[in-house]
Amino acid sequence: MADKQRVTRLESTYMQHYDAYMDREKKKKKRLFRRLTLFALIVAVVAVSMVTYQMRQQALYNEKQEKYEQLQEDMSALKQEEKDLNQEIELLQDEDYVLQIARTNYFFSKEGEIIFNMPEEEPSY
Repeated sequence: MADKQRVTRLESTYMQHYDAYMDREKKKKKRLFRRLTLFALIVAVVAVSMVTYQMRQQALYNEKQEKYEQLQEDMSALKQEEKDLNQEIELLQDEDYVLQIARTNYFFSKEGEIIFNMPEEEPSY
């Protein structure tokens, strides 16, 4: 049994058809492998492009979110400033308040009043 038996190939029409069938099957497998490889390559390219697009969109979203938060902070500061300015406008419509500012900042005095300007520094002696 150690000897391998050799079978001679018969050249018949059946064998020719069988060889042609086997060649067609090999070609089918080869085409199938090529199509699957191409499909896998297309899927990989689409997946990579989708992942990169998603990452760019996430980065853009984070940037916009930070800008939005900064603008919210700026808006709240501006609203506070507007509130302060409106309060200042209301106070400036009061004549007593305007007179008090004039007396404090511009040294206006009431009739018969003498204003002494005191130095803010402590004397060195």
